[in-house]
Amino acid sequence: MKSKIVMEYTINSSPKVLYARLSTPGGLAEWFADDVNLKGNVFSFIWNGVEQKAVVIQKKENKYIRFQWIEEEEKNTYFEFRINIDELTGDVALVVTDFVEEDETEDSIELWNTQINELKHTLGL
Repeated sequence: MKSKIVMEYTINSSPKVLYARLSTPGGLAEWFADDVNLKGNVFSFIWNGVEQKAVVIQKKENKYIRFQWIEEEEKNTYFEFRINIDELTGDVALVVTDFVEEDETEDSIELWNTQINELKHTLGL
């Protein structure tokens, strides 16, 4: 049984610019994977020559996008990028939700921290 992890990162970028990095093959290839291809609704993510495919199961432009790994056996799992805007300060936060094996929680959080730092770098932050 996988456990859900939710991480929030402040990212000083416009939601539109950020969403493009989260929802397009070119944007995702800049920080999330070595290469990303899209056929229909299926994204192919490539890391070190290994391909993993995910389908977009929900999205709302400039708000969120939710992916599900095609080979995932647990059906209620996904990974999601959600953009939250603080009504008072206008700060933009990226909320990442993922499902991981319990013994991999720390490693997964570290990996996401590294990936989000790369994302911030591509955004010039």
